[in-house]
Amino acid sequence: MRLEGARMDLIKKIWTARKLILVVMIPLSLLPLPLIHPCSESSCAYVLIVTAVYWVSEAVPLGAAALVPAFLYPLFGVLKSSEVASEYFKDTTLLLMGVICLAASIEKWNLHKRIALRMVMIAGAKPGMLVLGFMCCTTFLSMWLSNTSTTAMVMPIAEAVLQQLICTGIADSLEDSLTVDTQDEESEENQDSSKNHLELLDRKHNVKHKVCMLSEELNGLTLKPGFGPEFCKESNGYLPEAPISIPAPPKKPKIRRDSLYPTKRDHMICKCLSLSITYAATIGGLITITGTSTNLIFAEQFNNRYPEAKVINFGTWFIFSLPIALIMLMLTWIWLHCLFLGCNFRDTCSLSKKRKTRREILSEKRIHEEYQKLGPISYPEVVTGIFFILMTVLWFTREPGFVPGWTMLFEKKGYRTDATVSVLLGFLLFLIPARKPWPSAFSSESKGDDDDDDDGEEEDPLAPMITWKDFQRLMPWEIVILVGGGYALAAGCKVSGLSMWIGRQLEPMSGLPPWAVTLLACLLVSAVTEFASNPATLTVFLPILSALSETLHINPLHTLIPATMCVSFGVMLPVGNPPNAIVFSYGHVQISDMVKAGFGVNLIGVFVVMLAIMTWGEPLFHLSEFPTWALMPNVTGSL
Repeated sequence: MRLEGARMDLIKKIWTARKLILVVMIPLSLLPLPLIHPCSESSCAYVLIVTAVYWVSEAVPLGAAALVPAFLYPLFGVLKSSEVASEYFKDTTLLLMGVICLAASIEKWNLHKRIALRMVMIAGAKPGMLVLGFMCCTTFLSMWLSNTSTTAMVMPIAEAVLQQLICTGIADSLEDSLTVDTQDEESEENQDSSKNHLELLDRKHNVKHKVCMLSEELNGLTLKPGFGPEFCKESNGYLPEAPISIPAPPKKPKIRRDSLYPTKRDHMICKCLSLSITYAATIGGLITITGTSTNLIFAEQFNNRYPEAKVINFGTWFIFSLPIALIMLMLTWIWLHCLFLGCNFRDTCSLSKKRKTRREILSEKRIHEEYQKLGPISYPEVVTGIFFILMTVLWFTREPGFVPGWTMLFEKKGYRTDATVSVLLGFLLFLIPARKPWPSAFSSESKGDDDDDDDGEEEDPLAPMITWKDFQRLMPWEIVILVGGGYALAAGCKVSGLSMWIGRQLEPMSGLPPWAVTLLACLLVSAVTEFASNPATLTVFLPILSALSETLHINPLHTLIPATMCVSFGVMLPVGNPPNAIVFSYGHVQISDMVKAGFGVNLIGVFVVMLAIMTWGEPLFHLSEFPTWALMPNVTGSL
């Protein structure tokens, strides 16, 4: 027994120190690779494998693991220290900083909450339309904010609506068949309230009493035995003058287990709405080049590897990815609806506002109350909205392709990028005052609103729209370093010739058609990203897929763009991405629910991405031909 106990203690200690053991053993076990084969390719491969294992296992923080090339490349003579350092701060870093400035202003002045609530109010409170409304607003916000912050913002709003549904369901009937005609509500309140009577057995006196019950048309509520106290009036041969039936206020349930939901259908609505938000955040991040960090990683590594391409910018990416997101949004909504709410779309998605259930009326009332709390739109919200629209327009019109862009107004070409617009507008947000510079009839009201949001800065009449603290709170420096580490790895693979060596090893796949190579890449990336972080997975696969495309004489965009999109489909497990973890923490869904729903979303995503790359993506990026700019890395790598 003592021996077994000692073994168990040893196993527990080893398990506790597993990350430290992995950090030490991986570099030592792989060290013979550069020692036995002392060449630049093997040294670069050693650094690449060590960094990839650190990223996939998360034995150390992702940002810290991204610093491994910064000291191993100079030590092994792959790149100079100054050359490695220059890879950690690129044009996309400035692009991200400008977008974060705008995101900080949006969140500080609650513009995101106003947009979300307004879109949900338009959709209505029918379960199917409610889910679709939340998905649409989450997708739109995730185009400009990070997926994580969007999910963290929308989930509390959705949770308030779900709690209202649950509390209403406790006092409501098990079926949603009781309806109230909203048009005739006022007239029916004056009807005789003594039409329906309910006989209740008084357990104390064992006497039957007649209780007058409020009609269905009055409040849509039917009292059931066992629900609330029994309010009754004894019948004396005539109707009471003021019959009253008051249900007890339902206790607020703790949302943990199925048994605490009023009905199974209520639990299904909670699951469907919760999962729809994390999936919508992922879909929205695909639309813009700044929507998620993986898009930025792809854009910078592609432009760095193929500087002569000039095909990836905000406009071309948006045109390609917007149809993908719209198709995925509708198919995902249909899939979640069929999985959790059934296939009867007529009952859950009716747009008719004449007849509504009691819980739908209360849910809409709750949403309206949340929207009213925001008050009238404020001056900072207007300024933020103008900057939001202006940034989008300037991005689209910089180099649209089919017409000359505004960069043609400058004499020197190629100096202005999307980052130029982003940083300029972000910088202005630090200068523009958050209060109206002119007096108005609503100045006092606006001032009061600003005072609530400025957190101690209300005394400064020139307080800016955002402060450095606001920016610092949202700026994902870990992602910046992680992206820089990916650039450093890509540069090392290019200079050392490792990319060409990998390409030569993949020559046996030359017999496969391009669509088959792309499909295999999508499936492989989608599987790996379920267990590893999205940025780390993409950073590892991009150089490999680039070398594969060059070897097989396939347009690199044919494999890189689908792989970049599929790396975001890590939606089957809570560890797949932060939005999954946020939704899972609310307790409405279990891992089995995420796996079942996420598997379908994965298949939908791969199918739609393959459809896009084989149809409208081909003429947009000229994917049917092998471009001349794809030959440049081979020439550079051989020097």
